[in-house]
Amino acid sequence: MKMLTPVASPFRSFWWGGYECTDQLNAFGHRVDFLPLTGHLQLIDADYAAQQPFDIGTVREGIRWAMIEKTPYHYDFSTVKAMLDAGQRHGVQQVWDICHFGYPDDLTPLHPMFARRFAALCRAFVDFYRSERPDDVLIVTPINEVSFISWLGGEANGTSPYCHGQGWRVKYGLMRAYIEGSYALREADPSIRLLTTEPLISIVPPPNPWASHSREAREAHNNQFQATDMLCGRLCPELGGAPELLDIVGFNYYYDNQWQLHPYQKLGWHDAQMDPRWVPLHKLLRKAYQRYGRPFAITETSHPGVDRPQWWRMIAEECAHVLRKGLPLQGVCIYPLIDRPDWDHLHEWHRSGLWDADLSQPGPGRVLHQPSAEALLQAQAVVNAAKPVRRRVLLPELPQLL
Repeated sequence: MKMLTPVASPFRSFWWGGYECTDQLNAFGHRVDFLPLTGHLQLIDADYAAQQPFDIGTVREGIRWAMIEKTPYHYDFSTVKAMLDAGQRHGVQQVWDICHFGYPDDLTPLHPMFARRFAALCRAFVDFYRSERPDDVLIVTPINEVSFISWLGGEANGTSPYCHGQGWRVKYGLMRAYIEGSYALREADPSIRLLTTEPLISIVPPPNPWASHSREAREAHNNQFQATDMLCGRLCPELGGAPELLDIVGFNYYYDNQWQLHPYQKLGWHDAQMDPRWVPLHKLLRKAYQRYGRPFAITETSHPGVDRPQWWRMIAEECAHVLRKGLPLQGVCIYPLIDRPDWDHLHEWHRSGLWDADLSQPGPGRVLHQPSAEALLQAQAVVNAAKPVRRRVLLPELPQLL
């Protein structure tokens, strides 16, 4: 440990709302566009007003690259402007994803011009944003969940570029673009804050494992850090990653983020008798913090169905544990805040938001899930009680980054 450093959060609230904004090609090759599909684009004023009683002053939004750049290097930010105006009307801080899974029709992460096009988009977005909001703190996620989308498109044939056995190539292409885009953002505006959003997972071998099973599970587990390691220059330094690109580290954590390898089997998160291989969230967060030594946030979390309230109670307890230890946890994002359909089967809605979708009403309508609402308010009270008051946080010295 090197020195005591106060860590100030750039976020307007500790609890954030996440609005599903994917514009990707799904498993059937169909373009999905979730901002209008969930009704958020049409009902943004009502959505922002509804979140205020829950002390949600920060939201994650996306610009939707595939919708912004229909023709190479020509951009239409009119929809983003409408969303910015809504944020200003309601006093909501918007954190922007430049790429949330979707790319223009003529691009994939394997395309030789992918990184150049993405960097140009980043520059154009900053120019546009600063013309509208010259003084705001701008927090940007260049590319959301590189680890996941490189698996989905490079190994599982679930989205563009629809490959098997190409996960590393897709990840490499995405991180080349991420790094070039990050430099473009910082060149356009050195004050920009960068927020990563990578899955936080735990992969374990089966009971009584062979040595090969333990080795493969350990390797699979460690691969979750590849994208962030590339960003800060620990891995693939030829891409130009550097410590200064690692700013606020975001972790996406869901109920199925812990599993056994060989054979695949999810580990239950609230079984009557817990699997001893289950790792509490606060331990996963602490280990990740020790790895990177940066302020961090839970950038996505939720649970579908009736277990939502129990999930929020667990999240609150884990966050409270982290905060009591003095670690710089700067926020938790309820993702999605309003319900969303499945990417591939659009008639199936997940029922995972604070608000469910009423498909009988135009919009669709919003129906507050009352048990989740009550559990969230209780969770907020638990977290508030654990927040340190004017505490200085010990930031570890990271010789491998400096």
